[in-house]
Order: sequence, then C-alpha cells, then structure tokens
Amino acid sequence: MQIFNIIPMGKPRMTRADKWKKRDVVLRYRAFCDEVRLNGLVMPETGGHITFVIPMPASWSQKKRAAMKGQAHQQKPDADNMLKALMDALFTDDAHIWAVRVTKRWGETGQILISTNERAA
Repeated sequence: MQIFNIIPMGKPRMTRADKWKKRDVVLRYRAFCDEVRLNGLVMPETGGHITFVIPMPASWSQKKRAAMKGQAHQQKPDADNMLKALMDALFTDDAHIWAVRVTKRWGETGQILISTNERAA
C-alpha cells in the first residue's frame, strides 16, 4: 500500500476563462495536481483501490472526532470528482485505466492511499 500525505480534493468545474483568471478553487486544484506529480503517485491499470482520507474539521469536538475517525465520508466532494482530479493530475489520457475502486473516509489528516489487488476485477 502506498500512502501519500496529500489533502484530496475534487475537480472543480472549469471554464475557458480559467486559463487567465485566478479563481481560488482553480489555483488550489492546480497546486493539488502539482503535489500529486511531485510525490510520484502511481496508479495501477486495474484492480486498484484508492482511499481518500478527508481531514475532519477543526471545529469538531474530540468526542465527535473519535466517533467519526475511519467512518465513511458521505458529503461533498463526490468520489467521482476526486478520482477525476487524481487521474487528470497523473495522466494526459486515462483511457487505459479500466477498473478502480474508490473509498472516502474521515481521518485526522488528509491522505491518499493506493493499494493494488493482484486479481483483475
């Protein structure tokens, strides 16, 4: 299993104007893509399981943090947008990826976990 201490994010809706406009969400997305590339993240073509660990808000109580740690993250950003952001950061053409499993969980810090399953899906 590969563990990367990168705070995951979903891919934002982008327009042609984002090539020259400096919208905050687009700047954060571009920084996320750069960080993914710099950390040497590798994704298998098939049988991969990607877990996005979303950091819990600082405003949560210690009791709520303890209860939610490792639980399913069922809020925005959507899992498909997070996977889209990751794959766009790694590949110019991601057509060769044909089977992947995605999970979102709450955690203390943001992470991306990639495990490979040797059996094809």
